[in-house]
Order: sequence, then C-alpha cells, then structure tokens
Amino acid sequence: MAYKMIAERENETVRIERESTFLIVAKAKIWASEGWQVVITDSDGKSYQPEEFDQLLAA
Repeated sequence: MAYKMIAERENETVRIERESTFLIVAKAKIWASEGWQVVITDSDGKSYQPEEFDQLLAA
C-alpha cells in the first residue's frame, strides 16, 4: 500500500510517496516539526493530519 505525504509552507510544496508506513510517518513528523503543514494520504484516499499519524503505525 502506498502512502503519499504532502507538505506545504508559504509558496513551497513537497510531495513524497513511500510504501512503508513507518518511513512516511517518520518523514511527516520531521516536516511537521519544522513548521510545515503536512498531510498523509493512504491508497484508499483517507487523509491523516499530524495528530493522527500514530494511528497509521497502529494499523
């Protein structure tokens, strides 16, 4: 299952796709800690905000 991360700040957007839940959550947490607005989307189209990232690891 592929996960997509979109991080936005000011006029910049970064998109990252990974198969590993652990890697995408780790990257997303780092970007969020640096002040980026981060969302992870799973292959079903469900979006996760930073406060929900740990739910992905529990699945």
